[in-house]
Amino acid sequence: MTGELRRVGVAGAGVMGSGIAQVLAVAGHEVVCTDLAESSLVAAREAVETGRFGVRSAVERGKLTTDQADRALQRLTFTTDTDALADRYLVIEAIPELLDLKVRFWRELDAIADRETIFASNSSGFPVVAMAAATDRPDRFVGWHWASPAPVMRLAEIVRARGTSDETVDAVVAMAEGAGKNPVVVGDTDTRWGYVTNRVYFAMIREAMAVVDEGIAERDQVDQLMVDCFRWPAGPFGMTRGATSGWS
Repeated sequence: MTGELRRVGVAGAGVMGSGIAQVLAVAGHEVVCTDLAESSLVAAREAVETGRFGVRSAVERGKLTTDQADRALQRLTFTTDTDALADRYLVIEAIPELLDLKVRFWRELDAIADRETIFASNSSGFPVVAMAAATDRPDRFVGWHWASPAPVMRLAEIVRARGTSDETVDAVVAMAEGAGKNPVVVGDTDTRWGYVTNRVYFAMIREAMAVVDEGIAERDQVDQLMVDCFRWPAGPFGMTRGATSGWS
């Protein structure tokens, strides 16, 4: 672990949000994870502690010591109180992928958050500039795209808009590196996705669907062929299931 330890907020306690919160707590940061639904927070806590990629599983695999797992859990708080995000150094948004919902969230958070708080969205494709426009801090707004499962995948696709400052990019890159990720900074556009991973991924999904629709192969056969040929951990359809429903 490298870099200064920080107070971090994660908005959204789904598959991605809970995984992101876990990674940053393990990295030593004090993390608060919020969600509107208490049931989502209960499920998130369970996933972080005892899930397939949770901290107890990491202990069993020799990735963490019991003490490290215990300390990570102590640094992680789950709450329905959105105001708990107001005093954070960085807030990462991982709420449902609906642009109007994200814009509303950022507008409301911008009104209560410290002026120095950095905003980062884990959107899978919405232009960073569109979300940043809902705030009065476009220079402190960036995309930080994670891959699922967040505790395992090293992806840190940092998407900067025209107005994102170098200081903001540097701060997020440093935090990603400190959490064991491999940050790569890419650009953003006003109308097209600046997310390299998902632009290429969805092109693959379109072709995989075409293969199935044409009766050439079944979904599980496509997945197996891609795993065997390219040594992927999962095929295109398996990746979609894992990213949306979790990795059981």
